[in-house]
Amino acid sequence: MSESTTVSFLARAMQRRSFFKVAGASVAASTLVLAGCSDEPDPTPVAENILAFNSFDAQGNVIDDGILNYAYLLTQLEAAFYQKVVAAPPADLQQGELAYLTDLRDHELIHREYLKAILGSKAYDSGAATPLEFTFTSFTLTTRVGVWAAAQQLEDIAAAAYNGAGKLLVVTANLLALAKIASVESRHAALAHEMVQADSFGATIGADGLDDTKTPTEVFVLIQPFVPIKLSAANLPIS
Repeated sequence: MSESTTVSFLARAMQRRSFFKVAGASVAASTLVLAGCSDEPDPTPVAENILAFNSFDAQGNVIDDGILNYAYLLTQLEAAFYQKVVAAPPADLQQGELAYLTDLRDHELIHREYLKAILGSKAYDSGAATPLEFTFTSFTLTTRVGVWAAAQQLEDIAAAAYNGAGKLLVVTANLLALAKIASVESRHAALAHEMVQADSFGATIGADGLDDTKTPTEVFVLIQPFVPIKLSAANLPIS
């Protein structure tokens, strides 16, 4: 069963920038300037697809759609990762580890569907015909060590992302929804750290006793290698 999700947006190039609003997400089509020495007419510009979640309404007020879609994308990414691992687990997994990975997969699928239900028609991929295929080629998924190292990286990113997203929400119910996921992501991260190295479950906890926090901009930089469409946090609140 393929669980890779999200949407592939294709925009026809135009001489000026155009924006397409899709359920709380913006896809901006910008052009690449092609230079060359030729008497022929300028070549047709090539469109660049940008996924930019929008957290502002028409009056400029902050709304939660963009942050919820941002969190939704993270759950899709993690669900796709664990589905890939569970479908073809490395041969050197230790006893019980496939069950752990299956539980992690199932949790992420629940998180994904939970946020999708909250967003409803405002989910950025609502009605999309073609899902986006995440890529995990930078990971070594043929070995136990490679799988758990990848899981640790993704879970640390997710936990830090949720820690940083809460203050950007304006509706209390949405904050509570993300908090429920954030606590689980931290447990996932602790498990992954333990699988990589015993007694390292608290590796991301700082000297102040607090967990790591990342902004959407920081998170997009970290997950961009796995998402074959350019991500932008330009339309998300920063504080």
